[in-house]
Amino acid sequence: MATTQHQRAPGGGQPPGEPVRVPFPVVDEVARHCAQDAEPSTVHIEIHLPGRVDEERLRSAFAAALARHPRALMRERPRGPLARRYEWELTEAPDTDPVSFPPCAPGALERARAGALDRAPALTASPPLRLDVVREPDREGCVLLFTVHHTALDGPACLRLAATAAEIYSDSPAPPSPAPARPDAAPLPRQARTPALARPAQVAPGSPGPAPVPGNAMLLAELPVPRRESGAPYTVNDQLMVATALTVAGWNRAQGAPGADRRPLRITMPVDDRTRGPEMPIGNGTRLVEVGFTAAELAPGTDVAALLRATAERTRALKAQPRPQLGHGAGLLTVPLLPVAARAALTRGLRVAAGPWTSTTLLSNIGRIPYPLDFGDAGRATAVWFSAPARMPRGLTFTTASTGGRLHLALRWSRTLLGESDGARLLDLFTRHLAATSSEAI
Repeated sequence: MATTQHQRAPGGGQPPGEPVRVPFPVVDEVARHCAQDAEPSTVHIEIHLPGRVDEERLRSAFAAALARHPRALMRERPRGPLARRYEWELTEAPDTDPVSFPPCAPGALERARAGALDRAPALTASPPLRLDVVREPDREGCVLLFTVHHTALDGPACLRLAATAAEIYSDSPAPPSPAPARPDAAPLPRQARTPALARPAQVAPGSPGPAPVPGNAMLLAELPVPRRESGAPYTVNDQLMVATALTVAGWNRAQGAPGADRRPLRITMPVDDRTRGPEMPIGNGTRLVEVGFTAAELAPGTDVAALLRATAERTRALKAQPRPQLGHGAGLLTVPLLPVAARAALTRGLRVAAGPWTSTTLLSNIGRIPYPLDFGDAGRATAVWFSAPARMPRGLTFTTASTGGRLHLALRWSRTLLGESDGARLLDLFTRHLAATSSEAI
């Protein structure tokens, strides 16, 4: 990990007194190429606490957390028109205070949520995130609502920052967090494969209204974690994957989407192999894999138990397969042979051309929150919600996390694809299909 020391590296590097520069990794560069104001690429995280935090203590704790994770203190370095790389500058301290306390007023949480979807933090000021501490007069406790620019950071990295801030705020170091379990390498099962040139189904349009406003909308829900028999060959993540696939397939049939009974579904799933301890690398650290389903597997009356077993084989094999974060092709787009501006135009053009072959949707399951998120006299987190960007052509994402034995689900969608009533219908479908994966229903 780079440091914020302002010194010349052995054998060259930045002159003394200049911030350390870090070239954009592949994930950051591709995200930067495809950034657009109409659908900001933000990750929204909200941590619900039963009590209220002290303003000065929280500001101090979060500043100390950033100092412990200096890779989060970054800003995009200005570049010339012929520059061949984007670069981060690592700063010794925040350029602006990322913590704010909006007035305690009715509707404050809804306004903060809307802001998290509509306004991305600037990449030109360190750090590229903001934290709103939201309070409402008729609501006990408070909500720590993070808005993260996904070009720079992902949800798990920001959660690590929040966990460090909680440890400092409460003066109670958390127990070590176990590293994510990674299965042994295994060949990809035959039933996971779909024809390489087969166009996957896309989420069918709903009723966004006569003049939909660009951007994302979101619906949050708290659900029971589906039960599994002891020793079941599948995980909760597999149950969520099956519920997501059945939800989208059922939605497309109900909407009369062309090819709904023929086209396969492909669901993007982030895989995170990073340790969760204080040494966790900060940035965009997940790699993306795609879980395939045939149309026949998702037909009405499908054998859910068999589908769960097949899905478990697929996800287990995909997690074990070594793979670049965005696949093998993305690295070619970021080779600095051409100026950044030329590569950006090429990347955006390829993204549009590849739209029909983009995966159907994204399921990001954070899993059980690995930190106590104990803020001392403000209490431990009672709920944690995440939401991932839902830009077109996917236009719909499912993000889940569990706290205190409850599943916290965020549906996020592009307002050019779906309307508010569509979100409610999709939530109802997902709730029913998730319940169908429970051991009590199989």
